[in-house]
Amino acid sequence: MESLTGHFLISTPQMPDPRFQEQVIYICAHNEDGAMGLVINNPNPEITLFDVLHGSNLAIPDGPFPPVYMGGPVDVDAGFILYATETPDRYAVEVKPGIYLSRDSRLLEDISHGQGPRHFLFMLGYAGWGAGQLEGELMDNSWLTVPADVDVLFHTPDDKKWRKAAQVYGIEIATFGDIIGYA
Repeated sequence: MESLTGHFLISTPQMPDPRFQEQVIYICAHNEDGAMGLVINNPNPEITLFDVLHGSNLAIPDGPFPPVYMGGPVDVDAGFILYATETPDRYAVEVKPGIYLSRDSRLLEDISHGQGPRHFLFMLGYAGWGAGQLEGELMDNSWLTVPADVDVLFHTPDDKKWRKAAQVYGIEIATFGDIIGYA
């Protein structure tokens, strides 16, 4: 299978796992060993970036503060910063041109001083799949894959990302199962 790095996984109405219903995952890595991605539309209502910065003893910039996203059910104490920039942090991994992933606390410090990337999502945890696991879920019609769209990633309200990620490609995700049927 071709790598899905830099693509969205959009859960279909057939998604059996309630943790991923109406979720959009940005795939950061995908190869023969498995896949890793971040849920981009699941903000945690109990925590904001203010809480993260305050808890890390970092400077507190003027608000409002963006939410902290639940990036997935794996390693929920691990922080990730997904961001768009032309000049990445030297410890960042380029997911696709202009989109980077970092776990470097210095990037969080830059953000606290207003010197970080303008467009970013801060995540706790990630979604992960072992070798062949994601491919099996795709065969079960649990996910739809489409190339990621930066507007959906960073500029669309969270409650609209699920539908918009599919609509960019002319798909009405809420009726997706009715359209594809089963062979």
